[in-house]
Amino acid sequence: MTEILLILLASIVLAFPLGLYLARVMRGAPMRGDALFGLVEKPLYWLLGVNPARGMSWRGYVGAFLLSNVVIAVLVQAVFMTQAWLPFNPDQIPNMRWDTALHTMVSFLTNTNQQHYSGQAQLSYFAQMTAITGLQVVTPMMGLALAVATLRALFGARPEDVDAQQAAQLSADRRVDVGNYYADVVRSCVRFMLPLCLLWAVLLTSQGVPSTLAAGPQATPIDAAAGMDTQKLPLGPVAAMVAAKQLGANGGGWYGPNSSMPLENPTPLSNALELIGILLIPISVIFMLGAFTGRKRLAGLVFGCMLAMSSVSVAATVWLEGHSATAASPLLMEGKEVRFGADGTALWAAITTQVSNGSVNGMHDSLSPLAGAVPMVNMLVSAIWGGIGCGLQQFFVYLLLGVFLAGLMTGRTPELFGRKLETPQVRLLALLVLLQPITILGFTAITLAIPSITGTSNPGFHGVSQVFYEYVSAFANNGSGFEGLGDATPWWNLSCTLVLLLGRYPVLVIPLIVAAQLAAKRRAPESAGTLQIETPTFALTLIALIVVLTVLQFMPALVLGPVADHLSLTLH
Repeated sequence: MTEILLILLASIVLAFPLGLYLARVMRGAPMRGDALFGLVEKPLYWLLGVNPARGMSWRGYVGAFLLSNVVIAVLVQAVFMTQAWLPFNPDQIPNMRWDTALHTMVSFLTNTNQQHYSGQAQLSYFAQMTAITGLQVVTPMMGLALAVATLRALFGARPEDVDAQQAAQLSADRRVDVGNYYADVVRSCVRFMLPLCLLWAVLLTSQGVPSTLAAGPQATPIDAAAGMDTQKLPLGPVAAMVAAKQLGANGGGWYGPNSSMPLENPTPLSNALELIGILLIPISVIFMLGAFTGRKRLAGLVFGCMLAMSSVSVAATVWLEGHSATAASPLLMEGKEVRFGADGTALWAAITTQVSNGSVNGMHDSLSPLAGAVPMVNMLVSAIWGGIGCGLQQFFVYLLLGVFLAGLMTGRTPELFGRKLETPQVRLLALLVLLQPITILGFTAITLAIPSITGTSNPGFHGVSQVFYEYVSAFANNGSGFEGLGDATPWWNLSCTLVLLLGRYPVLVIPLIVAAQLAAKRRAPESAGTLQIETPTFALTLIALIVVLTVLQFMPALVLGPVADHLSLTLH
């Protein structure tokens, strides 16, 4: 318990100054390191052919975001399918099969890192360093950029290059300046993400995480019964990738067993560093919210709701994994990480699914059934801390729905920050609410109904949990899985690719559109009849709404999966 409290406390304490710094970075405020960072940023702006000082409408911002994703997608797909002929491939790794390459590319492009491959055996050093680690640095900053653009729409002003007379002649979309997409991504990568990754990589290397371009050595197994004369130990520039995967809320792993592998997570200190890395930036974004917008009470509302849900999630997972009726069952020991104990594995499982990280230090498939249900709920909420940018966007969806419902219940016109929430905005929010169950339950039903093409490995209740978890993880852009599922097949690769796309882009783009529509409306002054959202009462209402939209909406699937699995184990 002490370890859990120390890790959570350290994450919050470190995140506060980091959030204030991030707010300055995203505001474009003058900084002491401008001359140094400019040496990197200015050539990038020239190469992209953009003026970082020129603002964009939401349409231009979203267009730039989608275009950058398409260009990166083509380049990364090419790397995966030609890695056998590219440099830095000392282990002679062959090219990826097209459907696995497609799924891997989309998975890392969407900041999910869901892996249907084993990294040390199917990716070259070059592919790991460029296509994998490169995306782990850039894609979380893309999500952050969309969240910051949403904040500008709600609290910002028209473009600086437009005077009042010109502004009157422009469309509402053009009058709402949401910033410059390229400047937001470049500044956050160069001034924030890369320096932090460098620091974390050095710390992990000091703990024994490999950091080399040399091929792995050959070793002689001690146990001759293993049937191998020699065994090749896979190495590589692992520390840099692990730093980026944890700090960027990416997940995945250099090795197939992920952070349960001693080479990727060798010591208790490296385990603590990786856990803190998972939480650090998502919590920093909440503190950035208050400094960036000047509304500290709003940041307090968001932080309080997320911390309350996080505390309940951690407590439930630790208790269910260590003290529930099925916790001591020998059937659940396969895949357990015994170095850090049940509490350490449960803490990681809770934290990594509260954030859209997805890395593991023990196989979630081997958690007790009810403990395995908590990560599912975490991912269904997707805003306990959430991904970098994505978590804040998803929370704003819940916030707007809460304002709408609270306004109806109290007989007030639903409005947020003096702007009315009307039919067009509610329709867009309803689309997001419906998209999640339609996508997840639809693919789960198809997969369970046609096992001949889907290759479902477990026909029992646990098999329902495996399939449901895989699609929940893909939609939540988390990437963790109930391993034991045979997911390296065309069905799983292609179906999960579609779910990954549906879970990423609408959640990032639609809140920005809603915010821009609200920003284009005339702002009404606050009065005694204005709904106050920055209060404990509204926070409780918001949490209740989140529970209804996630836990209760998916209760039948949870009952057929982990609850039935738990009951079957207790009966036997």
